[in-house]
Amino acid sequence: MNNIQMVDLKSQYLKIKKEIDKEVLDTINSTKYINGPKVHEFASNLAKYLKCKYVIPCANGTDALQIALMSCDLSPGDEVICPSFTYVATAEVVALLGLVPVMVDVDEKTFNIKAENIKPFINSKTKAIVPVHLFGQSADMEDILSLAQEHDLYVIEDNAQAVGAEYTFTNGETKKTGTIGHIGTTSFFPSKNLGCYGDGGAIFTNDEELASKIKMIANHGQEKRYYHKVTGCNSRLDSLQAAILNVKLKYLDEYNQNRLKMANKYDEAFRDLEQITIPNRSKKSTHVFHQYTLKSESINRDDILKYLSNRGIPAMIYYPVPLYKQEAFSKYVDPNFKIANIENLCNNVFSLPIHSEIENSKQDVVIEAVQSFIKSV
Repeated sequence: MNNIQMVDLKSQYLKIKKEIDKEVLDTINSTKYINGPKVHEFASNLAKYLKCKYVIPCANGTDALQIALMSCDLSPGDEVICPSFTYVATAEVVALLGLVPVMVDVDEKTFNIKAENIKPFINSKTKAIVPVHLFGQSADMEDILSLAQEHDLYVIEDNAQAVGAEYTFTNGETKKTGTIGHIGTTSFFPSKNLGCYGDGGAIFTNDEELASKIKMIANHGQEKRYYHKVTGCNSRLDSLQAAILNVKLKYLDEYNQNRLKMANKYDEAFRDLEQITIPNRSKKSTHVFHQYTLKSESINRDDILKYLSNRGIPAMIYYPVPLYKQEAFSKYVDPNFKIANIENLCNNVFSLPIHSEIENSKQDVVIEAVQSFIKSV
C-alpha cells in the first residue's frame, strides 16, 4: 500500500520533536497545567501574529463559536445567518443557544458565503452573520461588513480552516482572517493548519468590551474568583496544548507555504482536465489550503473515490449533506427547501491529501492515479 495520508502529522512532529518534547516536559515540570504561563504566552504570540488586540484561548473551535455568540447578548428566537455548506458546528451552536440558524447559499466557485446570498434573508430578527472561510481562503468580507453595518449586525468569523490567510480590501489594506469582523474564532484540532495534539480553540477581537465579556463567559461568567456576573461556561486551553501551539506557531507560515506548493502542483496537473474543476482562488484573499477540493463535472464521484481507495489513496468528502437537510435542524427549515447549488456541491466535491510535509506526501502517486482514472472514462 502507498501509506498516503490526508494529513501527515507524524512526519511534521518528527521535524520539531526536540522543541515539542522540551516544551511538554518543561510544562509538566512546572505543574502549571491549567491557565499557566504557556497559555498566556501563546495568546500573546498569536495576537502578535494576527495583529489583533485580544486572543482568548478556549477548549475547542465549537466552544469558540458558542462563546462568541454568547458575548453578543442575543435573545432566544434571534436569527443568525450562516452558510449551508460547512461543518455542522457553525449552525449547531446557534441552535444550542436557542437562536435560529438561517442557512443560505454560497458562491459556487469559492464555496464561501457572499453578501448577495445573505441580503434576502435579513429581517428584523436577524442579529448576526457567521461567514466561514472555507477550505482556507477568506469570504468576501468587505461586502459582508458593509451589509452588516447597514443593518447593525454582528459579524463572527468562523476561521477554523483559514488561520494565516490574508484578505485585501479595495483600499489596499490587508488583514488576517479572523480579525476582520467583530469576533473571530478558530479551532486547533490536530489536522488544522495550526493544530495541537488534542483539542483547542481561540477567540479573537479588537473590541475591548467584547474581549472582557468573552474572557468572563469562558471562565464560568466570573471576572473575580467565586463572583459570577453572568451564566458562562468552562472552556480553556490547557497548558500542554498551549506549549505545543507555541512551537508550531513559529512554523505556521512555512506550513501554509508548503500546502500552497502542493496545491500549485495539483493545479498544474489537473487544470486542463474537463472532467474535474480545480479550486477557485479569490482575487481578494490568499489561500492556505486547509483542504484541496475538486469538483467532479462529467465523472461519477463515487467511482473516482473507489478507484483512489483501491490504490491506497485517501480522499474525503467535505461535506456530503447540506446543513438544511440535517435532521438536527429540521424544525428550522421547510421540508421542501432546497438550494440547487448547495446540493450540486454536496454531490460532487471531493478533497485530496494536502499537508505541510511535501517530501513525504507521495503527491505524484495521487496525481497519476487521478489522471489515470480520468483517461479510463
